[in-house]
Amino acid sequence: MLHLDLLTTKPRAFVSLTGHTPAAFETLYATFAPAYQRYRTAADTTRRDGQPRRRAPGGGAPHALDLRHRLLLALVWLKVYPTFEVLGLFFGLDKGNARRNLLEILEVLETLDDFPFERDPADRPPQPRSFAAVMTDFPTVRLVIDSKEQRIERPGGGQAAQKPFYSGKKKAHTLKTQLAVSPLGLIESISPSVPGSVNDVRLLRETRLLSQLAEAEAALTDKGYEGADKGEATVLLLPKKDRKKNPCTEGDKARNRLIARYRIVVEHTIAQLNRFTVLRQVYRGGRLRHNQVVRAVAVLVNRRLRVTPLKCYGTAA
Repeated sequence: MLHLDLLTTKPRAFVSLTGHTPAAFETLYATFAPAYQRYRTAADTTRRDGQPRRRAPGGGAPHALDLRHRLLLALVWLKVYPTFEVLGLFFGLDKGNARRNLLEILEVLETLDDFPFERDPADRPPQPRSFAAVMTDFPTVRLVIDSKEQRIERPGGGQAAQKPFYSGKKKAHTLKTQLAVSPLGLIESISPSVPGSVNDVRLLRETRLLSQLAEAEAALTDKGYEGADKGEATVLLLPKKDRKKNPCTEGDKARNRLIARYRIVVEHTIAQLNRFTVLRQVYRGGRLRHNQVVRAVAVLVNRRLRVTPLKCYGTAA
């Protein structure tokens, strides 16, 4: 069984299994523990079968694992992505209890960050302009937008059920999630997970992310979003496509390089998400729960980036 007392004596193994150093784990736990208590106090149903609760919070049979080890269990699952059978073996549980423990912890982890751009615009504080030094050439850029696709197991039910999830880009069945990050790489908004056949422009329009930008703000994307700003009042900065009838000039190519140099921040953030195996391998879980997993990992990535920011690039040559 994995035990914190033993694992903390092996810092490198701790990072490999959880994505956190022992000190970072304790910092996370200090934030997680009160959030978990609030979650349990507010719950009006039982943990196992969702029946109306008849006992006070904390009543009933105690957990086999204390809260620290349940948080550890969730981090190991996110980072290493073992099956529930193996996860239960690691923590001395059967696979059903391992799954129930995990789902409860994920629900709380998801609440530890509110992703600033998802707040109501009236409640959203003005964005400090400290990143203007980073975005010298694009001082109005508020968001850098891209989508992440993850392969899933082929859906059952025949071609009619499989077709919506087939991604022509990945040549596989996938789930797609749109990410909007700040110019410094912090994740500010996460879309619902949608079938892989939904293209990036349609997903951006359905989330109405551009309409939430203030009048003086702009978004930065790649070439795949051409036309996404049609009918929108906000500015969408994207590279120009090189077409036979309208080739790129040297000025266009220089501008494209400049945009790519600043847009790379979203790719680096996606790479941070992919450090967690649960978002890198073929996703085996229920498709309806995929977005919760993405958001839980995004919480952990944002916490890391606030401590160790991504590298910021200067003006492109």
